[in-house]
Amino acid sequence: MRQEIRVEGLNPPISHYTDAVRHGDLLFISGIGPLDGDLNVVGGDDVAEQTRQVFRNMGQILAAAGLGFEHVLRVTVYLLDVDDRHAINPVRQEVFGDKRPASTLIGVAQLAIPGMKVEIEAVAGY
Repeated sequence: MRQEIRVEGLNPPISHYTDAVRHGDLLFISGIGPLDGDLNVVGGDDVAEQTRQVFRNMGQILAAAGLGFEHVLRVTVYLLDVDDRHAINPVRQEVFGDKRPASTLIGVAQLAIPGMKVEIEAVAGY
């Protein structure tokens, strides 16, 4: 069973993908940037505020799939500067609380939208 999930109000995909795909008991969430519905970067140069926007967007996707952050099993975090992990870790703690997902952090040279400092993808379970 495969179901594509697209959330109205989130930024439009900039390529050929959807916000998330449910397959069986898993939800695969595409990489999420700190964007508003018009593809504007939210948070300016503040990576923590950008991360909050990413999680706000992720929360909408999870809700559309009938899930919450407690269902997130794994995240992959892409940062322009891996030293920014110290700034985003408190945001992650706010979002996930005591339900910590498995995680990978990857430093990258560039992200898809100029001004983005962070992008996060996730896998959640039903």
